Amino acid sequence: MKLLRHGPVGQEEPGALDAQGQARDLSLLVPDFTPEWLAPERLAALAAIDLARMPRVPEGTRLGAPVAGVRQFVAVGLNYRKHAQESGLEIPKEPVVFTKALTSLAGPDDDIELPAGSEATDWEIELGLVIGTEARKVAAADALGHVAGYCLANDVSERDWQIKRGGQWGKGKSFDGFGPIGPWLVTADELPDPQSIPLELKVNGEVRQKSSTADMIFPVAEIVSYLSRFMTLLPGDVVITGTPEGVGLGIKPAPQFLKRGDVMTLSAGPLGTQTQRLV
Repeated sequence: MKLLRHGPVGQEEPGALDAQGQARDLSLLVPDFTPEWLAPERLAALAAIDLARMPRVPEGTRLGAPVAGVRQFVAVGLNYRKHAQESGLEIPKEPVVFTKALTSLAGPDDDIELPAGSEATDWEIELGLVIGTEARKVAAADALGHVAGYCLANDVSERDWQIKRGGQWGKGKSFDGFGPIGPWLVTADELPDPQSIPLELKVNGEVRQKSSTADMIFPVAEIVSYLSRFMTLLPGDVVITGTPEGVGLGIKPAPQFLKRGDVMTLSAGPLGTQTQRLV
């Protein structure tokens, strides 16, 4: 299934995409896609719904983040070889891990507000995953069984805050709206191989990033297993898994960053598309 949440900010209701690509409202059956609704038995119940009998969501309705009640927003950096190289950094021997503030989560097409005085706000298309069952010290061979589904993400980053304010990445990645995810969550049963997803990001129509999750240094199963060794991953947790080459910081001879009025367009095959305007 492709699970989504629709409606104004703070008033989103659950829904799903039907076979014809039409969003259907599920609020009569489900209160919201909170962590308990990501358990395998709940997802199986959702899959049995005849979506054709559910009310249509009106065209043009805003979509929010496809999950609610997120308790941890975890990110992996430098997880594509060429991106590490363009950043002038060594290929990591273990995943580079940081967190983003929960308040950075946003809908896939929400406007993004430039921080005051920012001249170094950057783009990062990423594969996101959402945990379905608690993961603690799990083996890589078992790790994907703890994933409820996958989504498209943009790890928007203010590079001056990230790099020049003490080297703590979360500072540059936690501004409100800097973590758009969606438009939907593709349940894991429909996407058994997360290492074959195309990724493309455009800025004002110009392709800046074009790659595939096949190029990850640490694949999804290894990331989930690694994280679970030192933290418990809870149902509903969002994990984003790194960005490929092509970020603004890496452009030669001089970096290029986002400015007011710019439009980012992201696409990732079955994970759908996002469009964000800088305001």
